[in-house]
Amino acid sequence: MKKLLGITLALFVFLTTSCNDQSKDTNTLITADEMLDILQIEDAQLVDVRTPEEFNKAHIKDAQNIDYNSPTFDEDISKIDKTKPVIVYCKSGNRSAKCSKKLQKAG
Repeated sequence: MKKLLGITLALFVFLTTSCNDQSKDTNTLITADEMLDILQIEDAQLVDVRTPEEFNKAHIKDAQNIDYNSPTFDEDISKIDKTKPVIVYCKSGNRSAKCSKKLQKAG
């Protein structure tokens, strides 16, 4: 648990996006502590967009791995439940930001 919390804090860049409304920008940069609070009160989907190797080294409990660099990435993110909030994370925030934009375009 301590290792997981340490990893969570090390990632420290998280993007939250809701796929419900494309008319407004719903991306929000949050801290690791804020994310932990959100995960406890909301029925959010947690998506780790790092590579499977990065994911297998360590990941946040209940996160699903959708590799941003995978050739099936667009198909994989289209399967995300659009009625629930989505929390996307990666190592530095670059891949999660790109994924967030794709999620918004996908509706």
